[in-house]
Amino acid sequence: MADVIALIFDFDDTLVPDSTTKLLEEHGIDPQAFWNNDVKQFVTSGFDNTLAYLTLLLNNIGGSKPLGNLTQQDLRDFGATLDQFLYPGLPALFRDLKKEVANFPEIQIELYIISGGLQPIIEGTKVAKDHFTAVYGCKLASDVDSGPLKYIQRSISFTEKTRYLFEINKGITPEEASRNPYSVNRSIPIEKRRVPFENMIYVGDGVTDVPCFSLMKNLGGMGFGVFDPGEKSSAKRALYDFLKTDRVISMHAPRYRKSDELGSFLRTAVVSRCAEITLRREQAQGGV
Repeated sequence: MADVIALIFDFDDTLVPDSTTKLLEEHGIDPQAFWNNDVKQFVTSGFDNTLAYLTLLLNNIGGSKPLGNLTQQDLRDFGATLDQFLYPGLPALFRDLKKEVANFPEIQIELYIISGGLQPIIEGTKVAKDHFTAVYGCKLASDVDSGPLKYIQRSISFTEKTRYLFEINKGITPEEASRNPYSVNRSIPIEKRRVPFENMIYVGDGVTDVPCFSLMKNLGGMGFGVFDPGEKSSAKRALYDFLKTDRVISMHAPRYRKSDELGSFLRTAVVSRCAEITLRREQAQGGV
């Protein structure tokens, strides 16, 4: 059985600028008022942050409301417009990594997205269709497949993201998890898990990624933080929330070309892990 390396990304502000903000702008909703006033008021009243924004989206769906009769297909169609906004070096990074890993026998790389954004939007992008094994995101539902969205089906925030890391770790597919949501709690010996945590690399940008960064650090994986150095508040958050607590290896602007820090480090991290796996096999076989 081949060893698997999993490279796991957040989506919004990690691979592309915030997709929900772009959706709001597309429909004439002021994103500043939405995030800084409306969502904040819901959170102050006791809502979880992710449930707050999802509820507010639903409040804007229907008839003459700003989002109209928004459907799942509408979200997927909107997602198909986002590839033009991918950060520099994408999707070339994914092609490069697959080529590099192909040089190592019996090792493969898989790409995943775990996001607090809307899953249909992410799945509508060409990059997700072409390169990612699975996408985990928030979901809205309707009474019928083609009907307007009316319900919150899944909300992902903070520690919920770690659930999907464990599903990847244990080799539980989204289809299996859908049939049995408790399958992630199944006891599987460490040595029999499909993707060891030391074979995982997590890339994210926000405070909702902190539990994943902590899990990577504690269980032998790697975490790379993404922030926009041009955003003063973002840079400050990066320094105090991530680097000072030693949760991530390093913080970088979202640029993924070979000549960029983050792009170079990710390529090096994947190749180094492949070399470590190969050396371990040789040692086990008495080759060195």
